[in-house]
Amino acid sequence: MIAIASDHGGYALKEHIKAYLASKGITCQDFGTNSAESCDYPIFGKAAAEAVASGQCEKGIVICTTGIGISITANKVKGIRCALCADSLSAELTRRHNDANMLAMGAGMVGPNLAERIVDVFLSTGFEGGRHARRVGLITQMEE
Repeated sequence: MIAIASDHGGYALKEHIKAYLASKGITCQDFGTNSAESCDYPIFGKAAAEAVASGQCEKGIVICTTGIGISITANKVKGIRCALCADSLSAELTRRHNDANMLAMGAGMVGPNLAERIVDVFLSTGFEGGRHARRVGLITQMEE
């Protein structure tokens, strides 16, 4: 299951991505928001990140207008490695090298077609391990 959340600026793209994933048989748990009415992204980003950190959801996708604020929020939750991606190569490399467990996107930066590609790559790419595991371990130690 994929955790998904957005603020008002990312609401339309979140709904698009939810429908896209559903068409591929991928289940999402939506942590809000539920409209394009102005709201505070930390509330929704934190809820999605906590679901990933607890193991309730395998990975997460969070969206705001730029992707910056909601990615910062997600990264405040222990155990989260949220990467802001605006292209598919970044999505691939953050999975391969950083074992990112959350993807952030900016709805004002990427359109629906590119967002679909970024999500596909993020969800289908595995972690390489090896020297990257050591580095991810060092990041994890920083949370202690």
